[in-house]
Amino acid sequence: MADEGRRLHHPPSDADWLDAAARLALRARPMSRPNPAVGAIIVKDGRVLGRGWTQPGGRPHAEAMALAQASEGARGAAAYVTLEPCAHDSPRGPCCADALVEAGVARVVAGVRDPDPRTAGRGLARLADAGIAAECADHPASRHSLAGYLTRRERGRPHVTLKLATSLDGATAPADGAGRWITGEPARAHVHARRALADAILVGGGTWRSDSPRLDVRLPGLASRSPERWVLSRGPVDGAQVIAAPGRIAEMAGVQYLYVEGGAEAAAAFLAADLVDRLELYTAPILIGARQSAIADLGIGDVATAHGRWRLAERRQLGSDIFTAYERVRCSPA
Repeated sequence: MADEGRRLHHPPSDADWLDAAARLALRARPMSRPNPAVGAIIVKDGRVLGRGWTQPGGRPHAEAMALAQASEGARGAAAYVTLEPCAHDSPRGPCCADALVEAGVARVVAGVRDPDPRTAGRGLARLADAGIAAECADHPASRHSLAGYLTRRERGRPHVTLKLATSLDGATAPADGAGRWITGEPARAHVHARRALADAILVGGGTWRSDSPRLDVRLPGLASRSPERWVLSRGPVDGAQVIAAPGRIAEMAGVQYLYVEGGAEAAAAFLAADLVDRLELYTAPILIGARQSAIADLGIGDVATAHGRWRLAERRQLGSDIFTAYERVRCSPA
């Protein structure tokens, strides 16, 4: 009879392999632009034979990298890919559906269907026509890893993350603006890691003029991942690109992930326009009292209308501070 404390080990499921592929996809952000950041894993008999993610500039694709690593071992294997393999030829390289057919894989599981009309179901159909078992898992982690690409395709704009760092009572600074940091070093390092995953970072004109923020990535080895700098302003600014209103973010060419970092008026403008897809809060265990608020007035007259709009996505301890992320609850685009 087995011991009570003995754990049963089950072979990884399709969802487990796609989870791993989604984590690989993060390595491609934001360097894969203008292409989506995709992850791929080749598996046979429970062993990983190849893995890959979209390379800088968008080529080679994740599938090509994984197949090259697996080599002849890919024949008869299963391929797990976060996005449906592309079905259109390009001067920059062959389509991934044909590459998987040529490699002789037996099965392909895609995390998300590709909304690009050049593929949009054709990739899976081409695999099925070649006798490969091909399916779409509608996998949440794959969708999350492709949020920028999918938002661009489905809503015609970048995926927007709004970052706020506050005290327990919602302050970003004392009323006189004195003091520089609300949160501690671990939280600030986490912010820089989040910046490194964005194509562009934006602050309001007031923040730009009063604070002269660098808006770069200051982590060892990641300085090259500093995003484009943008300012929400009706007039020109030096050292950054400008948009006059949140609704103009669709015009930010090539930007899939936009990170909005300050200040109160810019935060309120994006929230009022309902353009924030993810809200990231860093909360320090301090009280300030009379203060500068993180968000300006949103004009909400009935609190009941504010409920049901956000769902908790992530929560973690960062030193003495708490990081909490919420995702906007939306209906699928028409």
